[in-house]
Amino acid sequence: MHIMTRSRVLRLLAASALSIIAGSSTLAQAPDKKELKVGFVPGPYIDEFKIGVAPELAKKGYQIRYVEFSTGLEANNAVFKGEIDANVMQHTVFLNSYNERQKTDLVGIVHVPTPPMGLYSKKHPLGTKIGAGAKIAVPNDPVNLQRALWILRDLGLIEIRDSKPVDVSELDVIKNPGGIKIVPLEAAQAPRALDDVDFAAVQGNFAIFSGLKLTNAFALEKMTTPYINVVAVKRDNAETGWAKDIVEGYKSPGFKSAILADRFYDGFTLPDYMK
Repeated sequence: MHIMTRSRVLRLLAASALSIIAGSSTLAQAPDKKELKVGFVPGPYIDEFKIGVAPELAKKGYQIRYVEFSTGLEANNAVFKGEIDANVMQHTVFLNSYNERQKTDLVGIVHVPTPPMGLYSKKHPLGTKIGAGAKIAVPNDPVNLQRALWILRDLGLIEIRDSKPVDVSELDVIKNPGGIKIVPLEAAQAPRALDDVDFAAVQGNFAIFSGLKLTNAFALEKMTTPYINVVAVKRDNAETGWAKDIVEGYKSPGFKSAILADRFYDGFTLPDYMK
């Protein structure tokens, strides 16, 4: 019968301990989810994700399932119900308004490159003065209506009162010397409305999706941080490993290089971490 010496027993125990530690390290590096379901609405955000974030997540062992929605309300509802893990399509002001109205708990975890809202026309060439009585389509949801009214205000066309984003309406226009006709409609319909109105204030994602170029806008909004779009998740998921990996993907050198190398993204408002 072979009897192990005390020193050999100690060596075996030490080796076993090292093996367990190594195994634990390997497990810690593995993603806590094998598949991430990420939602998008029409616009540039799905392409941003595919070219710059997905490759970084693939290195960490994730598989990505892309889910496309026609409206932001659908995309937010899917996150809240757990049907998808995250979505990329809205700014913080809109997200906060959605949470307040729907009694949900979604949060933004990282800003993403965002095209600004712009004023476009198919009937008038660039440089044309916006004349009296011009029909201008604007988003009908209060948050984005306010952004459109700010563009018209900055052009000197109207004056508006200060209001909370969730309370804004056409009634907040207090001076309209040129008799501009404001036409509220669903934001996604704005590009199509260009055939029927003189001008339309089009959100950046819908402008890009419909083939409009930022360089052809009569005016672009002066976008501030609250209006730069975010990746949204349920609050309880904000500190998960996979959520942090998404954030790291956006903040990676690979993502920055992919975006800055593509002229398509010229004119986008960039998050602070890309500057």
